[in-house]
Amino acid sequence: MMNSKLKKGDTVVVISGKDKGRQGIIKQVLKGRPKKGRLVASVKVIVEGINLVKKHVKPNPNANETGGVISMEAPLFLSKVAIFNPVTGKQDSIRYKVQEDGTKIRVFKKTGEVVDI
Repeated sequence: MMNSKLKKGDTVVVISGKDKGRQGIIKQVLKGRPKKGRLVASVKVIVEGINLVKKHVKPNPNANETGGVISMEAPLFLSKVAIFNPVTGKQDSIRYKVQEDGTKIRVFKKTGEVVDI
């Protein structure tokens, strides 16, 4: 299974598609899953306020929900987003760095700053 370097709560920028150039915060990371005996390594992310789609929902009187058209975020492929570096103000890559005590931390490739503060 493909491991994602992006985590929930990271600020990302969309690098292709209809929302190119827009920024948002990752709400959820959806991992790949096995399909018909083979592993589908497509990791997707749901970004707050990005890739909005309309969904028609039926009313459910048992759950006290009204029907209608709602707007919701659809998943994006991981390759369509890049982490946002606030120091440079641009997109960046993530590298792992092992500290002296043996713990791994995420750092920006261009500046070397720690991602998790």
